[in-house]
Amino acid sequence: MTMTTAEADKILSANFAPWVLALDLSVESLGEDRALLRIPWSASLAREGGGLSGQALMAAADTATVIAVSAARGAFVPMTTVQQSTSFQRAVADSDVLIEAVLTKLGRRMAFADITMTAVRTGELAARASTVYALLG
Repeated sequence: MTMTTAEADKILSANFAPWVLALDLSVESLGEDRALLRIPWSASLAREGGGLSGQALMAAADTATVIAVSAARGAFVPMTTVQQSTSFQRAVADSDVLIEAVLTKLGRRMAFADITMTAVRTGELAARASTVYALLG
């Protein structure tokens, strides 16, 4: 069974803390091993100098992994972040960002993903991340 973007958006609203929901993430598309989310530009998420904060991008990457795992498994299951590593390549200012999480391995108890974060306005790669998750259910 393929998960719809509407079902994935419901996973966001039902399972994440209010401060994550304040990022206003939306699910753009899903695949059997991936999820594409959008974080809209907001001056409230900018740091000194006008760039989107790294914390917002890291939270978006973490959240995109949850959605990718949920899409691959057909539903949300309890899970927790074990590791996340993020490399920032350029600042993003005045642009939405697309966050694509691609599962590189999905086991019974662990999931691994690579995430790219791309500025919509320029098409330039802003950051990369890798995550490891423990699947609890």
